[in-house]
Amino acid sequence: MTTTEDGWRADAREEATDIDAFAQSDDPQMQRIVEHIDALRASIDNIDMAIVALLAERFKATAQVGALKARAGFAPADYTREEQQMQRLRRVAQGAGLDVEIAEQYREFVVTEAKRRHRRIAEEDGDAGVLDVFA
Repeated sequence: MTTTEDGWRADAREEATDIDAFAQSDDPQMQRIVEHIDALRASIDNIDMAIVALLAERFKATAQVGALKARAGFAPADYTREEQQMQRLRRVAQGAGLDVEIAEQYREFVVTEAKRRHRRIAEEDGDAGVLDVFA
């Protein structure tokens, strides 16, 4: 694996295509394909914006949970809740036709990050403001 200029990991043997370079193709079928890809990419961009906005809202809520846990003296982890979440996300993923592994990776990311934030909140005596300065 190598890292590209923009920080992404990539297989050094991976081929790439600059699809925009084909937008002015003389081939009408190629133009339609590029237009379709562009429309799908616009949709993907909108979905990405929504996901990031939802993650921000999620972490605002988990910061409040972290503050309450810190005030009560609770540990950052709640393994019963984590397992319940994982089972729920597996069901949601299966129902949506999404590879369950993707749901598991998502859960791992958000739970790990939430616990990291909860520890930081506890270190700051329950002050959730140390995390979400833009909230």
